[in-house]
Amino acid sequence: MIENLCNILSICCFVIGIFFVLTGSIGLLKLPDVYSRIHSSGMIDTAGAGFIILGMIFQSGVSLASAKLIFIGIFIFFSSPVSSHVISNLARKKGLIPVGKKRGKLL
Repeated sequence: MIENLCNILSICCFVIGIFFVLTGSIGLLKLPDVYSRIHSSGMIDTAGAGFIILGMIFQSGVSLASAKLIFIGIFIFFSSPVSSHVISNLARKKGLIPVGKKRGKLL
């Protein structure tokens, strides 16, 4: 009974994670500028990876593998926003202007 519940929860987490990763990938292709793309890939892919890792934790049960997966999830949770911030600062320093702005004024 508990094994079936863990399997159902892990499948649900995998489906939600895949949905988030695909949504972030489509946003990466469709959005107009680098700032929107960074937001799409940074926020949505972090959530997708979190759900996929949660599904793997449900599959592995209480074990050393679960502890390792938790540490991987924590690392992704902190490193993805930091890397997005660094990329957006570099884009700003290079002079890339967001869509909808021109010389500091909104269109």
